[in-house]
Amino acid sequence: MLNIGDKAPGFTLPDENGKIVSISDYAGKWLVVYFYPKDDTPGCTKEACDFTDNRNEFAGLNAEIVGISRDDADAHQKFIAKYELNVTLLSDPNHAVHEAYGAWGTKVNYGKEIVGVIRSTFIISPDGEIAALWKKVSVRVKRKSGEVKHADKVKEKLAELQA
Repeated sequence: MLNIGDKAPGFTLPDENGKIVSISDYAGKWLVVYFYPKDDTPGCTKEACDFTDNRNEFAGLNAEIVGISRDDADAHQKFIAKYELNVTLLSDPNHAVHEAYGAWGTKVNYGKEIVGVIRSTFIISPDGEIAALWKKVSVRVKRKSGEVKHADKVKEKLAELQA
């Protein structure tokens, strides 16, 4: 299990265009990596759209956003086109990177225990360390004060880390 201060596990995966992307491509920048179950499903769509809607603010914090799922490049391209997403989506079909980040394992889904993607988000510092992490993410949480979006919490934490 990863903790704050640990070196982020390396990865080299294809993006939505088949281009090979490595964690080392982001050296010197802040990187938000989020693991999600499946393209074009309700929660995953909200999460991807929320990160896209905040893309400029993340860029202003010198941060890139990368989503990782088991979907292939074709599914990613359709997902991006359908919702006009502006985040990089990587394919991890064998879930090796998911496992390295602890984003794969046993979870309860509709009352049944299954093995699959554990929705998780990591902020990786410019020197490659885990600066913040969220496990078992709820994309949106309803509160009396209104709906809280996970992407907003990530953005706020990133700004706090840079203060």
